[in-house]
Order: sequence, then C-alpha cells, then structure tokens
Amino acid sequence: MRVLYHLPLSPFSRKIRLALAEKKLEFELRLEKTWERREAFLAINPAGDVPVLAEEDGTVFADSWAIAEYLEETVPTPSLHGRDAKERAEVRRLVSWFDRKFNAEVTENLVGEKLMKRQARFGVPDSFAIRAGHANIGYHLAYIAFLCERRNWLAGDHLTLADLAAAAHLSCVDYLGDVPWSAHEETKVWYARVKSRPSFRPLLQDQIPGIPAAPPYADLDF
Repeated sequence: MRVLYHLPLSPFSRKIRLALAEKKLEFELRLEKTWERREAFLAINPAGDVPVLAEEDGTVFADSWAIAEYLEETVPTPSLHGRDAKERAEVRRLVSWFDRKFNAEVTENLVGEKLMKRQARFGVPDSFAIRAGHANIGYHLAYIAFLCERRNWLAGDHLTLADLAAAAHLSCVDYLGDVPWSAHEETKVWYARVKSRPSFRPLLQDQIPGIPAAPPYADLDF
C-alpha cells in the first residue's frame, strides 16, 4: 500500500490526505517528526519536510504540489484541478494563495507558533506573531466569502484542490479554536460543506498528545 509521511497539523499533508481520499485511493499514514531529521527519511526527501508519498513500487514523491499533480495525472477522475484551462489556472492561483500567502500570514503565525514550536521544542511562542495571525485571518475569511458569493466552490462550479488547500489550512487553525467563525457566516457555510465530506472525517479524528482540539473542531454543526 502507498504510504504518506505526514504531520497531523501540517496543512500541506492535510491537503494531500484530502486529495487521496477524494480520489478514493487507499494509503497508510506514517507520522514523521521532521524536526528529528531522521537519516532514513532524509534519504528519501533531502528537503526534510512533509508530505512525502511513497508508492508500492518504491517511487517517492515530495512537495505537496508535485504530489497533487502526480495524483491528477495518474488518477484523473474525479478531477481536482479544474475542467478547462481557465479553471485550472484559477485553481493553481488559489492553491498558491493559501499555501503561500495564508500560510505565511496566518498558519505559521498561529499553528507554527502555538503548536509546532511546542512539539519541536523550538522555544516559546512569539506573541507578536500570534497577534499578527489573529489580525490577518479576517482578511482571508472575507476573501473566501467574496469567492463564495460568485461561485459554487472557490474556483468554479466544482470542488477542486483550491477548496482542499483552503480547508486544510483553516482546519489546522480551527484545531486551536482560532477561527472567528461567528463574524464570517458565509465562509463558515462553505467550510461546513467541505468539513461534512467523507474525505474530511479522518482529519477530524486527529489528536495531538497534550494539545486537545478546541471543542467545535470535530463538530459538523459548529
């Protein structure tokens, strides 16, 4: 069986978990504590980060976008990259938005400071970064609402990798209870649609030892 090396609250790992599940591909999850810099893991991915997908024949793929492209080319149905050139370009733009902009402005400032530093023992959280994360998230939630007002899903009429990337990042922040859902009802409705999909259920069962999920995290009627 293919193996996905991951961290539970890595949004990039979560994006690929969702993509695999949406394509109904079986896989085994293998926890990789990237801060330990295991030699065996570095041998298959010198970058030392997750996700990494290892196929049954021994082929290894690293980087979440490269893995997503590989999955789309080898298992094209259902398509997660868009139905035509324009939609595919929009999917790529939005995945980049969440994996770069949202990650830098929100995920790293909240999940990185409050959880990853603690797990990796990299020092105390930076209160300035946490305040910045709280200040930035509203802008992104409003942007998701803007997209939802004009489309059925974030990139168009169909669920795509853009929705999975956005939901992966938000789910990590939501684990900590740091998403102000009450002030962003339209975004909450969209997230509830993604959260209710069968592919999302395993993510809602994730638990970090010593850091329990916020009460609404696994609640579909949050």
